[in-house]
Amino acid sequence: MNQLRDREEIVKIAIEIAVKLGVLAIILYFSYLIVKPFLGIILWAAIIAVAIAPLVESLAKRFGSRKMVIWSITGIVIAALLLPTYMLSDSMIHSTQKLVSVMHEGDFTIPPPTEKVKAWPLIGEKSYALWQSASENLRQTLAPFDDQIKRAAGSLVSALGSGIGTILMFVASMIIAAFMLLGSEGAVRFYKDVSRRLMGERGEEWANLSALTVRSVATGVIGVAVIQAFLALIGLVAMGVPFAPVIAIAIMFLTIIQLPALIIIAPVIAYVFSQGSGTAEMVFTVYMLIVGASDGILKPMLMGRGVDIPMLVILIGAIGGMMLMGMIGLFVGAVIFALAYKLFDLWVSEAKIEAEADDLSSEK
Repeated sequence: MNQLRDREEIVKIAIEIAVKLGVLAIILYFSYLIVKPFLGIILWAAIIAVAIAPLVESLAKRFGSRKMVIWSITGIVIAALLLPTYMLSDSMIHSTQKLVSVMHEGDFTIPPPTEKVKAWPLIGEKSYALWQSASENLRQTLAPFDDQIKRAAGSLVSALGSGIGTILMFVASMIIAAFMLLGSEGAVRFYKDVSRRLMGERGEEWANLSALTVRSVATGVIGVAVIQAFLALIGLVAMGVPFAPVIAIAIMFLTIIQLPALIIIAPVIAYVFSQGSGTAEMVFTVYMLIVGASDGILKPMLMGRGVDIPMLVILIGAIGGMMLMGMIGLFVGAVIFALAYKLFDLWVSEAKIEAEADDLSSEK
């Protein structure tokens, strides 16, 4: 009789636990659906806040007003995002309209190629013939590519719209990051409390590790990309290369996604040599090749600084995370992989300690 009563009690407890877990799962699921549209913006805001927090503290010590520093940085970053975006989108829209006008009216002329184009390796003769034909009758030359050009123009406009949407998301994230920084003490305390709740006594250590990892990625990936693009822009402007800012932005994007900048630099060098082959062109070539290879020097110097994690672990986590989740994966992937490495290292260390303890006990 007692056994039957105990079984009924166990069943009741199991049903109660199952019901509570089911209700909790439903609440969490719908909470996720509600937050999902804003999740990317909030994650980026947290990443931005963590990345620029040391800069804010440094400037606040110098200028005194922390609030003024935060809103000044926010205003500068938003202006730096919106002004080039407006100028670039306006330029691209006009260029697209101009291309469509050329296709229909042929009211645009191209200067004829120089004889130096024929000297280009492999593609010289064909490039010269196509260029010469376009300079004589652009509309007739482009006629066979009419459908491809229209599709490319449509894709370009679509990509432009997507890019503007991404920029606006970053603007919103920057504003949210400013509010996070204004209430940083509470936010840091909350994050450490959650970390302690999940990971016990090592929670605070891992909270600090994740913050340092985000800053390491921001410096080692984003920082290197910005430096490389800026150096490239100097060389491009000095040589008078058309669309220099656009090319520099493309180089920055390639560096962020861990592709070699030489993919863009090599055609630019070829273009410069098509205009001449003097000392300036040789200096430009050497300079741009150094810029293209500079990430291999800068990245080991900047990535992993101040973090007790090997640079290779952070880099693998950043690249793998980006392949899995896009740009935000650079940071999320690096943090997760760094924590996983720390867990593995802790597990191995404990095994070593246990082995050493066994050796000591056996010797006694």
